[in-house]
Amino acid sequence: MIKVDIPGRGKYEIENAVFDYNGTVAVNGDMSKNTQENLKKLSEFVNIYILTADTYGTVKKKCENLPVSVEVFPTHDAADYKEKIVKSLSGQSICFGNGYNDIKMFDIADLSVCIIEGEGCSGKLLSHSDIVVNSIDDAFGLVFNTDRIKATLRG
Repeated sequence: MIKVDIPGRGKYEIENAVFDYNGTVAVNGDMSKNTQENLKKLSEFVNIYILTADTYGTVKKKCENLPVSVEVFPTHDAADYKEKIVKSLSGQSICFGNGYNDIKMFDIADLSVCIIEGEGCSGKLLSHSDIVVNSIDDAFGLVFNTDRIKATLRG
């Protein structure tokens, strides 16, 4: 569990980390070794879910040795699938994404982080995000050093 007490917002006890795949943990369908190591480290604290329509068809292979749950769904209605999956999780969730189809899951997440990364991000997603970062490495920095979350979101 990741615990963070944000002045003016309250206490969070995050049990789930939910990631979009392409554009978030992977760029052009490829996940870096550093990202893989960070996912392993994060799995010691929370349940990790990777949600994707798998544009490049690489998610199963890239995640086969990682302690994550992978959910693949059809490309149509991706936003609805993501929202449904996040709603089904017990406990508080932090969601990470970059695309237009992440808006619905961000709206129901306890905390949400938009990642710009190499593929960019949807401008519409920005207004649904609690925090915006430049890279997946920056996103991991938030959860491994929760004072960054506190400093960014305090009231």
